[in-house]
Amino acid sequence: MNELLDALHTVRGGEWTALAGTALRIFIIALLSLLILALAHRMIRAFRLYVSRSVRSAEEIRRIETLGRVFRYIASVVVTLVAGTLILGELGISVAPILGAAGVIGLAVGFGAQSLIKDYFNGFFLLLEDQIRQGDVVEAGGHGGLVEEVTLRYVRMRDYDGNVHFIPNGSITTVTNKSRGFAYAVVDVGVAYRENADEALAVMRAAGAELKADPVFGPKILEDVEIVGVENWADSAVILRCRFKVAPLEQWTIRREFLRRLKAAFDAAGIEIPFPHLTVYAGEPKAGVAPPFRLARATRTLEPERSTGRQT
Repeated sequence: MNELLDALHTVRGGEWTALAGTALRIFIIALLSLLILALAHRMIRAFRLYVSRSVRSAEEIRRIETLGRVFRYIASVVVTLVAGTLILGELGISVAPILGAAGVIGLAVGFGAQSLIKDYFNGFFLLLEDQIRQGDVVEAGGHGGLVEEVTLRYVRMRDYDGNVHFIPNGSITTVTNKSRGFAYAVVDVGVAYRENADEALAVMRAAGAELKADPVFGPKILEDVEIVGVENWADSAVILRCRFKVAPLEQWTIRREFLRRLKAAFDAAGIEIPFPHLTVYAGEPKAGVAPPFRLARATRTLEPERSTGRQT
């Protein structure tokens, strides 16, 4: 009987020893995973700061920050998967069948999740080809706004009204980036047909030069105003066009300020900014004689009321 109890104690002691060893190894794996992950994030951050110091362009800095976030995400996924595989092995769970089943399940899910896979592939090439960066103003996926976040899965942007749009990368076929290098502030102005186009263009040129000499708005304008000329004959006005080459994201500010100044300049020069006109045509018979318009004005005689002394 004593020998049996000793054997049981020995077996239980061996089990507790093995369990403690397994728990210790799992703890070490988890601890090393956290340390490796922290080290990887620190190295990515240090490399990003090192590259950013050698870059002066704000656009390149935004691109480096976007790529840094993507690399941190990839490092987290890889370290977590490896650590999970090792922990399952320590628990005595065979990883090979799991990987095989995961491959079969992944193949089945892949057919049903083609859009998700497309999102990741498109997101990778959006970042690789530097099409979108955080802080850009773009139009993509049918929406436009300021890019707040770029991931492999989606692009998050906020429009002028403050609405936040999450655009899956798989739905992005065309990207219109409005904040790369420089931009143009294009201004179309209508003047009356009776005005001299050359005089109006001269006033526009003078207003543009005054705007470029302004200490606040001048640094945002990269070149002198470009007078394009007569753009179109509209129904009620002659459309004149000019444009400014400006710094990124400043095209709207410069356009508004130029229109404000040009309104005052046109008023000072007596140049008419016309209202819409309507021409009424009475028709003309084959004989070539147009019927006259007969206008009649109704008049009302004001007579004092004898009883009340009021007028009607």
